[in-house]
Amino acid sequence: MSDENNIAMDPNGLYREENYTDQKSGAIRKLIPIKSDGSEDPDREISFFGSAQVMTPMGAMPLNFALDGTTIGEAAEDFAGKAQLAVEEAGRELERMRREQASKIVVPGQGGPGNGPGGSGIIT
Repeated sequence: MSDENNIAMDPNGLYREENYTDQKSGAIRKLIPIKSDGSEDPDREISFFGSAQVMTPMGAMPLNFALDGTTIGEAAEDFAGKAQLAVEEAGRELERMRREQASKIVVPGQGGPGNGPGGSGIIT
C-alpha cells in the first residue's frame, strides 16, 4: 500500500467522543483528547462541534460547525449563533450551485463552431 493510501490511525492524535442533544435543535459532539493508553491528554484542548439539519426543497441538509467554549454549557450557549451562521453559509452555497447549474444550460443553436444548425460537427 502506498503512502497516499495510508489509512493508519495516529496513536498520538486520538480523541474520545461524547454526544449531547436536547432532542429538538441538534447535537453537540465533545472531543476529548486522549493518550494512546486511553488516559486524558491535558496538553491538548477539548473541542466541541455542533450538528443540525435544515429542510430544503431537496430534503434535509446536514450542517456541521465548530463551537466555542470550554464546557458543554458554553458550547450549548454558542450553538444557536453558530447554527444560524451555518444555515446562512449553506444558503449561499446552494445559491452558488444553483447559479452554476443554470449557467450550464445548453440552448439549441448556441453551440460552438460546427455544432449549430447546418454545421458539420467537424472542427478543422
